Amino acid sequence: MLPKVSVAPMLKVSHRHWRYLIRLLAPEVTLYTEMLVARALVEGDPARLLAHDGAEHPLVLQLAGSDPQTMGRAARLAEPFGFAALNLNAGCPSRRAGDGEFGACLFARPERVAACVAEMRANTDLPVSVKTRIGLDDLDDDEALMRFVDIVHPAGCGEFILHARKAWLNGLSPKQNRRVPPLDYPRVHRLKRAFPELTIVLNGGIDDAAMMRAQLECVDGVMLGRAVRRAPAIARVMQRVQNPGVEPPGWAQVVEGYLAYIERRRLLGDSLRRLLPPLLGLAHARPGAAGWRRELADCMGMPEAAGLIRAARLLEGGAFGGPSPVAV
Repeated sequence: MLPKVSVAPMLKVSHRHWRYLIRLLAPEVTLYTEMLVARALVEGDPARLLAHDGAEHPLVLQLAGSDPQTMGRAARLAEPFGFAALNLNAGCPSRRAGDGEFGACLFARPERVAACVAEMRANTDLPVSVKTRIGLDDLDDDEALMRFVDIVHPAGCGEFILHARKAWLNGLSPKQNRRVPPLDYPRVHRLKRAFPELTIVLNGGIDDAAMMRAQLECVDGVMLGRAVRRAPAIARVMQRVQNPGVEPPGWAQVVEGYLAYIERRRLLGDSLRRLLPPLLGLAHARPGAAGWRRELADCMGMPEAAGLIRAARLLEGGAFGGPSPVAV
């Protein structure tokens, strides 16, 4: 059985254009949408809010909310759009999430999470997973995490994605919550041993192939977020970990594929200012990044495929003054 390697849902990052680029870099890893508030979906325009390119699959829709009926209605609306699964956000530490009674505050309300999962499962045949933290404020021990999973999984949740930090809602900002509470991988490992029948995915602090492979010795999957946002090229490494038998495409092939996507989206009215920025980080932190960004800047006014493809090939060959792309 192949491991489950995935890219985390990230607000203002995991939009459809960025996901398309990541899919070109990594043909098989699982992608997640940005968090979508279930009430906004129920009261809004599903066709607009759930639109995505078929090439993004496998794609998981992340929903946020705490009202079981609303979550059920959102699940029913989402099913026709071809998502591989649905994910319930019980880990976002933002004040907005707390005020809306969703996100990390739900760690203290496992019965409510279970009710949401049950209602979602009653309204769709799609699998439903839960993404949460390993603790919340003073609920910071193995017993609290085990209790959360023990209550939620019988409602129909067979997969838990654990950000291996507790959420500290009193006194820390959402940004601090991504790095200040210490990581505790062993707690996630103990949870997996306690629930061997469940799919347990570990998230938080993983940023290279060695860490991915080490964690996959203990859990069923790994999820990367900030590392991919900072350096999208790591998605190629994730593909090799996901399935060593499928080689990720080269830089020039990725750029050619994304330029073809740009042409399609421009015909639909999308602006270059939204379509081109995902390419900026493609050479992050590698020699040649400045040359790549210069070539990209030259194309901002009007995308010149030849210029970007030439830059990608120079990058691939190390002609900007550095080594070939990162290897596993």
